[in-house]
Amino acid sequence: MFLLIILYWDDVSLYPLQEPKHNPHEPLNLYPRPGTTPGLLHSLPTNLSHPSSPSSVPSTPAGFVFSKSGTDEAEQRRKDVGNEVEKEEVKGDMHIREEDAERTREEKQKEDEKERRREVEKRRQEDRRRRIVEVCSGNGSVEFPGRNRTLGQIPNKELDHLIVDDKHQIIYCYVPKVACTNWKRVLAVLSQSLVSPSTGQPYSDPEAIPADLAHKSFHGLTLAYFWRRYGSMSRHLMGLKLQHYTKFLFVRDPFVRLISAFRNKFGRPNEDFYQQFGSVILRLYGNLSAVPASAEKAFEAGLTPTFKQFVSYLLDPESERTAEFNEHWRQVYRLCHPCQVQYDFIGRLETLEEDSDQLLRILGVDHLVHFPNGAHNRTAASWERDWFAQVPMAMRNELYRLYQPDFELFGYPKPEALLHM
Repeated sequence: MFLLIILYWDDVSLYPLQEPKHNPHEPLNLYPRPGTTPGLLHSLPTNLSHPSSPSSVPSTPAGFVFSKSGTDEAEQRRKDVGNEVEKEEVKGDMHIREEDAERTREEKQKEDEKERRREVEKRRQEDRRRRIVEVCSGNGSVEFPGRNRTLGQIPNKELDHLIVDDKHQIIYCYVPKVACTNWKRVLAVLSQSLVSPSTGQPYSDPEAIPADLAHKSFHGLTLAYFWRRYGSMSRHLMGLKLQHYTKFLFVRDPFVRLISAFRNKFGRPNEDFYQQFGSVILRLYGNLSAVPASAEKAFEAGLTPTFKQFVSYLLDPESERTAEFNEHWRQVYRLCHPCQVQYDFIGRLETLEEDSDQLLRILGVDHLVHFPNGAHNRTAASWERDWFAQVPMAMRNELYRLYQPDFELFGYPKPEALLHM
């Protein structure tokens, strides 16, 4: 037994623990892949154990430190990626919040602008109504027939321009050459009184209604016909509706309206207006003993009334002794009676689009109908100088006096440039 112990010891001493040879220029491979040469840890004897525990694992050589495992590195990468994603999400959330804040600011600005615009519109209507009250009270510089009349003193026939819509409780005084065709179209859509022959249904688009049909559709629906429908109760009912219904009209610069009327009725062949007015103007103010028999022949011969001759007709006192002014050039105060009817809304052709939008909102029907687009051939105020070029200064001033009530009632400035050239 003693001999065996010596041999075992000698055997151990003959094979000391050595590190395998390693090239210093190559990285140390602590975790060799299968099939490769083992590194330092794998060269250790597998039968070495801690003296106190025969089952303990091989010890780690002194001076060596293990790196993080692959699992730890993957976990760290996941954390890093998660942090970056979280940062991007925070940036995205901040960007969204900034966009929401910007959108909120823009919406608030739009609302503020809308509120300012409506406040301007409200004050403008107050100014227009106040102006009428002042002129009708005698505080203006003009006197005109009928200013002091009461509503009961106005003959029925003079109320023929006030259209009544009982369904929507509206009274509209239409003024020819001031977008009245389009307003009649709007009222026709609201009342559903006109049926389209193509669909068999009431018109829903005002622009689809023919102009002549729009004008004819309200015959018999004005205050002038109340006496036929209500007899002795007509004036009482008229007063109630004028008190409770929303009343409106649209006006225009008086001289520009005259030019528009002349262009429309005498600037192209119109047989009715030629026979009733054109031929008379040519005979009386054109020094023609014989005039063409028809409007077409008059245009072929180049014998049509001039604007100066038209003004002469308007200024001649004999003209209205023969027949009342046609509605296209009759003064607005005679058509709509603003001193007797307290209008809730006074629109102007010069601000037609915005006034129309405002009125439809006031009436509560802006979701039911839109106002048609304006005419592209509208007479411009800048044309006045050209149209009045052949009209003597004395006639211009006389014409102004004839239409001065309309200028003052509706706040149009005196056309000094035309009257004092």
